[in-house]
Amino acid sequence: MEQLSFTLKAPRPAGGSRWQAIAGVVASGNLEVLVERMEDQNTCRIDIATAAHGFGAVWEAVIADFVARGTGGLRVSINDGGARPDMVALRLAQGLRMIEETET
Repeated sequence: MEQLSFTLKAPRPAGGSRWQAIAGVVASGNLEVLVERMEDQNTCRIDIATAAHGFGAVWEAVIADFVARGTGGLRVSINDGGARPDMVALRLAQGLRMIEETET
């Protein structure tokens, strides 16, 4: 397993009030994304565990696009089973959408 970590400045904090959200499942070349709130509203921290070695530049590009959407105050943990970049972007978007919901 390759471990990658990114901490990036975010343009704005993520909205909503949920404390955590999970999207996807690690199976058949997919991935799971766990999104949690953290105190620093100016950054987004992303930790990745992946079975696919040597794709750090691709991960960095996908992550930079995700963070640009306004993900401040979030910690994202990704367990990857070999997902393609478009699937990674989809799961990140799903996790962000879910955490931005308002808990009732």
